[in-house]
Amino acid sequence: MSYGLIIDMARDALLLGLMLAGPLLLAALSVGLIIAIFQAVTQIQEQTLAFVVKLFAVGAVFLLTLTWMIQSAVRYTVELFRSLPGLVS
Repeated sequence: MSYGLIIDMARDALLLGLMLAGPLLLAALSVGLIIAIFQAVTQIQEQTLAFVVKLFAVGAVFLLTLTWMIQSAVRYTVELFRSLPGLVS
């Protein structure tokens, strides 16, 4: 097994992790920014407001993208298992 192959496998795994976490993180970031602006404008300093809204937003995005996430993870895993015989030799 060459170093280039190991680096390619690690890069693919990291990219898949970023692709799967990206929509959830973007939802949390955008909702958090909107709530922060709302709290700054209205001077409401309630911490649970931001938490609860972000929780619901991330949960909704998770439910919307769940099938795509599972398909991507399964596709990556199948390709990894198919390439194992070539990696051992």
